[in-house]
Amino acid sequence: MKRLLRLALVLLLLAIVAVGAAGFATWRKLEAFRSTPYGDPDEKVVIVPPGASARAVVRLLAHSGVLADESRAWTYFRWVKRDRRPFRAGEYAFQGPLTPDQVLERVFEGQVKLHRFTVPEGLRIDEIADIVGRSGLARAEDFAAVAHDPAVARALGLPFDGLEGFLFPDTYAFARGTSARSIAEAMVARFKDEYAKADAARKPGVTFDMGQAATFASIVEKETGRPEERARISCVFRNRLRIGMRLQTDPTVMYATLLRTGHWSKNITRADLVAPHPYNTYTTAGLPPGPIANAGAAALQATLAPDDCADLYFVSRNDGTHVFCPDLACHNAAVHAWQVEFFRHPRDPRPASAPRDGSASR
Repeated sequence: MKRLLRLALVLLLLAIVAVGAAGFATWRKLEAFRSTPYGDPDEKVVIVPPGASARAVVRLLAHSGVLADESRAWTYFRWVKRDRRPFRAGEYAFQGPLTPDQVLERVFEGQVKLHRFTVPEGLRIDEIADIVGRSGLARAEDFAAVAHDPAVARALGLPFDGLEGFLFPDTYAFARGTSARSIAEAMVARFKDEYAKADAARKPGVTFDMGQAATFASIVEKETGRPEERARISCVFRNRLRIGMRLQTDPTVMYATLLRTGHWSKNITRADLVAPHPYNTYTTAGLPPGPIANAGAAALQATLAPDDCADLYFVSRNDGTHVFCPDLACHNAAVHAWQVEFFRHPRDPRPASAPRDGSASR
């Protein structure tokens, strides 16, 4: 009987040792799993659906090649990590060797993949809509519909029936699933931030409200791509407004033609110049009834803090810069020099920077 008891004790001890050894081996494997980065430089995109269980999320990450081994990953998560936080749904991107904790923490915290797009200065709503559409975040037509919706403009506190002029040019990043309206709202919020900065530096005597400033800035933006000229261009147009002279700026004619015909063209005809339209500043005095594009920060700043000058005209030097003139005699001489004599002699056909809309003289 004693021999059987001793044998049983020995077997029990051996079993305990075996279990301990197995447990220790498992622990070492799990420690190695936890501390060993896994993955390659290729991006792997994983979509975690709403309501997915922890087991399903771990399986999805393993099957996508983000975690090295599903069984070991689940054992580690269930018995070692023991984190009770819920995983957050969304689209995630993983790239390069990552430890399991780095992978899991990203999904715990909802660090979803962001899709970026950049809107340059001076674009119209339809051009911005195309950029948003190419980003894959929202359809171009959905974004355009939001941007032209008077109810959206009113809800955002804008003075016009659309968002033209208030979609601030910048680089944006959004998670997949962000609505067209949310994207537009973020762009308008950026405009308001930049307008507030420009307003804080407003010069005495500049009385534009936000809508007028957005309209004026859009013209300044389209007339020159040279940062050093914007405040001078602003001065010219302010001087014209002050004395009751028509602005006579070609970008407004192009915008008016777009609204009249439904087609965009940089080629301005004589018929376009004389066609009556509220946006045609050759036929209509004062500011147009709204912005013709979406201006950047520099144009907003130039609008509210223009240079002090006596100029009423400017003529392109065909390299992106302009000659400024205070009177018609100076203007006519500049036109002769830069729009007549200049083209009588062969020159480099690739100027350093072309005018924003092919404008020649004003």
